[in-house]
Amino acid sequence: MIQAMISKTAEYALRSVIYLAQHEAEGAVPATDVARALGVPANYLAKILHALARVGLVVSQRGPGGGFQLARPARAVSLADVIEPFDDVAGRRECLLGRAHCSDRTACAVHDRWKEVHGRVSRFFQGTTVAELLEVGTPSETRVSS
Repeated sequence: MIQAMISKTAEYALRSVIYLAQHEAEGAVPATDVARALGVPANYLAKILHALARVGLVVSQRGPGGGFQLARPARAVSLADVIEPFDDVAGRRECLLGRAHCSDRTACAVHDRWKEVHGRVSRFFQGTTVAELLEVGTPSETRVSS
């Protein structure tokens, strides 16, 4: 069985980083505001944001006016940067047919084709920035509702 490309936690991380990028002019955004806007449990999202802070993608500010904001410009943050603290999308390549041992030396029937697809997916996550997601489509398609 093919599993989802990224976990729900990684999805929430990506959505929260996009939200922070959309609101960067406002400075630090409280985790509760992000959680409410995204419809994610506040405690769960706070843990995700703290994990992103530990790897240097966001910075947190305590006290009145505190919250989270991106640590660097959205154009300098790849999707892989956001997802990899939670999921090893680039490194993980399980056999599409579920074989325990599938490699270039012991390839299954779809190994070579799946290897190519995985490579394209990996390049997508590594080569796409958060800023690019904000630029694609109309504002109503890319903006996370507030």
